[in-house]
Amino acid sequence: MNVDFADLESALISGFIDHSKVSKHTFKPEILVNDGHGKKVLTSVTRHLNDCDDFWFSVAFVTTSGTACLKQQLIDLENKQVPGRILVSQYLNFTQPQALRELLKFKNLDLRIAPIKSNFHAKGYLFNTASLQHLIIGSSNLTSAALTSNTEWNLKVSSSAFGALSQQANQQFAQEFDAAEPVTPAFIEDYEVRYQKARVFRKALLQEDSQANDTEIEPNKMQQEALENLQKLRAEGKNKALLISATGTGKTYLSAFDALSQKPKRLLYIVHRANIAKKALKTFRTIFNNDKTFGLYSGPDTDSTSDYIFSTVQTLSRDAHLANFAADDFDYIIIDETHRASAASYQKILNHFNPKFLLGMTATPERTDAADVFEIFDHNIAYEIRLQKALEMDILAPFHYYGISDLTINGETVEDTTSLNLLIREERIKHILHNIERYSCDNGEVRGLVFCSHIEECEALASAFNKHGLRSIALTGKHSEQQRDDAIAQLESNDPAIKLDYIFTVGIFNEGIDIPCVNQVVMLRPTESAIIFVQQLGRGLRKAEGKDYLTVIDFIGNYKNNFMVPIALYGDESYNKDRLRRLLSGESNTIPGTSTVNFDRIAKERIFKAINDANLQTKRDLDKDYNLLKYKLGYAPLMMDFIRYGDRDPFSYVEYANSFYHFAKQHEKDTIADLSDDELKLIATFSKEINNCKRVEESLVLDTLLTHQTLTVNELNSITQDKYGYEITPETLFSVVNNLNLRFITKKHEKTLKPLGEIYGFNVMQLHDDTFSWHPDFSKYLANKTFVKFLADSTHYAIHQYDQAFKKADFIDGFQLYRKYSRKDVFRILNWSSNPVAQNVGGYIVSKNSTNCPIFVNYHKSENITDTTKYEDEFVNESLFNWMFKSNRTLNSPEVKLFQAYPDNLRIPLFIKKDNDEGKDFYYMGDVSPRPDSFELTSISGLSTVKVQLNMHSEVRSDIYNYLLQDSDS
Repeated sequence: MNVDFADLESALISGFIDHSKVSKHTFKPEILVNDGHGKKVLTSVTRHLNDCDDFWFSVAFVTTSGTACLKQQLIDLENKQVPGRILVSQYLNFTQPQALRELLKFKNLDLRIAPIKSNFHAKGYLFNTASLQHLIIGSSNLTSAALTSNTEWNLKVSSSAFGALSQQANQQFAQEFDAAEPVTPAFIEDYEVRYQKARVFRKALLQEDSQANDTEIEPNKMQQEALENLQKLRAEGKNKALLISATGTGKTYLSAFDALSQKPKRLLYIVHRANIAKKALKTFRTIFNNDKTFGLYSGPDTDSTSDYIFSTVQTLSRDAHLANFAADDFDYIIIDETHRASAASYQKILNHFNPKFLLGMTATPERTDAADVFEIFDHNIAYEIRLQKALEMDILAPFHYYGISDLTINGETVEDTTSLNLLIREERIKHILHNIERYSCDNGEVRGLVFCSHIEECEALASAFNKHGLRSIALTGKHSEQQRDDAIAQLESNDPAIKLDYIFTVGIFNEGIDIPCVNQVVMLRPTESAIIFVQQLGRGLRKAEGKDYLTVIDFIGNYKNNFMVPIALYGDESYNKDRLRRLLSGESNTIPGTSTVNFDRIAKERIFKAINDANLQTKRDLDKDYNLLKYKLGYAPLMMDFIRYGDRDPFSYVEYANSFYHFAKQHEKDTIADLSDDELKLIATFSKEINNCKRVEESLVLDTLLTHQTLTVNELNSITQDKYGYEITPETLFSVVNNLNLRFITKKHEKTLKPLGEIYGFNVMQLHDDTFSWHPDFSKYLANKTFVKFLADSTHYAIHQYDQAFKKADFIDGFQLYRKYSRKDVFRILNWSSNPVAQNVGGYIVSKNSTNCPIFVNYHKSENITDTTKYEDEFVNESLFNWMFKSNRTLNSPEVKLFQAYPDNLRIPLFIKKDNDEGKDFYYMGDVSPRPDSFELTSISGLSTVKVQLNMHSEVRSDIYNYLLQDSDS
């Protein structure tokens, strides 16, 4: 990194003297914390690792969870031959031997441990570049909790290599490092003896403390909230309820706790596999002790007289077995994996019985192969906890996910249609073996599940693993339940004579299996759906004694459905491409708790490409999500219902059908009233052009007028000041009125461009005496309740989404940093009276009054464009951008002279998209100003042009910067 020391000086002034002074955040002193809202110490550590020339860590404690957080970065640094020195301690024998083994694998690391008597307790991270050193010092050890979730205080400062702080830090680290002992395999073996003794001692203390304080099993936070909701439903007279709960969150215990509170005389628990019925019986017995009798009704076991019966659907659904029970035999019936309840066998059982209360439990009620499960339970949802919330509540084991590129052999990459021959090639097997050993697991003793694409692949890979010394077995649909149970027992076993390392599977184990010991999940198949991904991930998320975390290794080929990976990992089913790109760029930022997400460069680019290429708004998918939410609610949803209860961003319906009304009308022909042609035009235009969440003022005016008929300018200013911290300018007020009357949007009419409102004769509202009100012409539309209902819904959606995206710190005069805007959005927000997009806007256009000139850059230009438009636009660094004016420009061209003069009233906002595959929208990168001495006359394809350097007023955030610079084809 080339450093202008004036930048460092200004950063120190803003950090230590005057916070209002502008400076580059890369150099600015900063307190690093884990705030639970996307800000993590880990983010800064990984960012500096990615940019350093060498690094030093000086930490008291290191755990495998800490090394797992940085594993991908450490692998990348080893590949780039970037050296690192790590100093840890033996203090309290807390550092984990397996973590030392993991670090020893890296050839670029010099790992040492402080003398046992030194009471070494330092926590510092140093990152060196050619002329600068970044230092993070404070309370965070190299553990996942310290880097992601604990309450920690760390100070990040930057210093020149010649600065006293840098000199002192280097001297202190070198002194301690030189006095430390190199870590060797022999040292780890010796240290592990002491570590295990200390661990046993700590465990005994914890058990003693636990026994002294509490011996009863208590509901966790999720279970407590769900139990309260079940009580509320019963108080309302409901006799059915559906529990939606992620795998591993304790649904069985919850149902037992609820049964304990209700004390039913007889209870029936229905599952689809005998081993699950046995485990559920065991759980209930633990909660009820000897208060009730328990029996199994499955296969040869037909106990029909016990108080609480645990049965499989396959047995109970047979006529001969159902005949053994009267309709009112059971007060309380529980159905596990309720998404199956629409099947004929389940329906047969449900039609036979008439319980006082029916509880359904599932992690995935939206299964595409399920009918309306919600209707079975009268749409009474007792509680809903998805994967991300469960991680936030700390009721699942954390995971460290690594998305790594599948192998390319002789130019052939694993794809959806790849032949079996390539999937089981020796080169691919070695690639898999290398990576599962590299990414490892929490304690070095793997208990893994491997999900494959084909039965033949499953069997061949299991055989190959056995040949390489990893005890493995293949399980498929052709294996009996007993064979599956035996394999699971071997995977769980601590007996080295029978213990399995891996179970390879295809078509089974997506659900209904409980193997808490699993500490590594390997995915060797394309992500078919977010539901299946989460189900397979969930196989390893149950907590277990001695299990610190789950390692997930996902081999990512050129799969069409790769865009499903971020949808599944982040639980974001909005199907909004820009949101998915942001989540993917941020990796671990939005993952709750101590879990992390990492991708290697090629895997990430494959996912970005899949997002770009995917059609996320097919009618089939839109219909499916609409119907699923309708099933869930029991009525036709609106946009705000999707916000409250659904997943998909409902604006996708607007983009597909012109308005949500247009789409809903196709599904509800008999229940939604027709609109006139003019009303259809209005609802479409308001939905797409006004309520698109990019500027909120118009939506605020609409919202208030729909309820109060009038709104003063002062009232509007009070809203924007209170919510967003700014007052509306007179220019914006004019623009709002212009937009609401549909005068900004233009359309070709009679061979000329005319405003849409003028073409159709629409007059919507007026501003007189500083008061907004409806135009009299609009009153006829307001008399239509259906029109008003859908307009209000669209308006509420727009305000809600704008508020969700709004961050005051990133808001700059109408635009949100790194949010995407179309050219049309940009001109509306800049208060242009009409949309100039139909003109030759190209890469920039100066407003008529020369007060603004938005710049639009396609960073990676297509090879298909003309040579005269292949402008050399590129970042020099996060604060400086090289940019070219249009061709046929000289230093005397009007816009060039305007930029050279750079008057105080000229605003130059910069918008960039990565490439054309991203669509028509651009990221707002902040405002820029030209460097006075950087204007240079040059040429492009023989035509004159002018090159200039632009200062970024806001230093570009590192994740966006790196994403934009990465060539999609690299």
